[in-house]
Amino acid sequence: MSTILLHGPEIFKFPHDGFGNHRKFHTISVSWTMNMDSKSSRTIKKEELSIQNPGTSIPQMESLRSSDLRFDRLQPSDQELLQENKFEFGRFVAREPVLDEEYWTAAWLRAESHWEDRTNERYVDSHKRKFAEQEFNAIKRRCRGQHGEKYMCFVAVKKEERNVKRTVLKSVVGTLDLSVRYLLHGETFPGERIKAPFFSCINKTDPHRYGYVSNLCVAKSARRQGIACNMLHFALESAKSNDVQQVYVHVFKNNRPAQELYQKMGFKMVEIASSQLQEQTDLLCIKI
Repeated sequence: MSTILLHGPEIFKFPHDGFGNHRKFHTISVSWTMNMDSKSSRTIKKEELSIQNPGTSIPQMESLRSSDLRFDRLQPSDQELLQENKFEFGRFVAREPVLDEEYWTAAWLRAESHWEDRTNERYVDSHKRKFAEQEFNAIKRRCRGQHGEKYMCFVAVKKEERNVKRTVLKSVVGTLDLSVRYLLHGETFPGERIKAPFFSCINKTDPHRYGYVSNLCVAKSARRQGIACNMLHFALESAKSNDVQQVYVHVFKNNRPAQELYQKMGFKMVEIASSQLQEQTDLLCIKI
């Protein structure tokens, strides 16, 4: 957000040209100034040095707010998207977002889920909008990869219907995140407390690669239609295609619907992790 665990990292927007190594010339001006001393014959001497230094351009990162998006934008047709990595089920299709408005709607679903049981709190709408803006920019940043991780955001979208035009906001009904990570040296499960050096390195070998699911949530109006189950199936298949053999997820103990969903899909509790986790959270795992 997908919601079991939610994250609210710093807000950034990356320019569309990405992190390409475009080389530019930067001009550095250096000047020396000598003041005239009225008691001497010294004169003012001023020199300017201009240096052209080839360097790598640094992309500007700025936050993108909801006011920059087109909320009346119509959902593109399947022919316009041409996405191969997708999974169709019933009246819906699971895939990665294409438009910024789809990323935003995924972030808004997470905000709705996060504040679902606190609708009577003061300024809840303002809190949700701020949460969604932070999550939107965080999703965009994480999708570009960090620390060697591969990160994928998935959305469930209503299939197009003949003579029916929908906006993006009304088309996206579910969201889920999948990241491919590596265990640290000495770890047997994610987040294990181990006696390791202060600067512990990542063990980038196949047996230590794992998938991690988070931010699974479905719009209230679209629940009980198999969306969460099918999105999770799509995520597991995507993990398998990335040579992942096991997938983990953290679930709150009091979230019975989520507990039942993951157990139905084949996830089992990591018993050894129970003693190290906070009392309200379970770590589940499935081997694929």
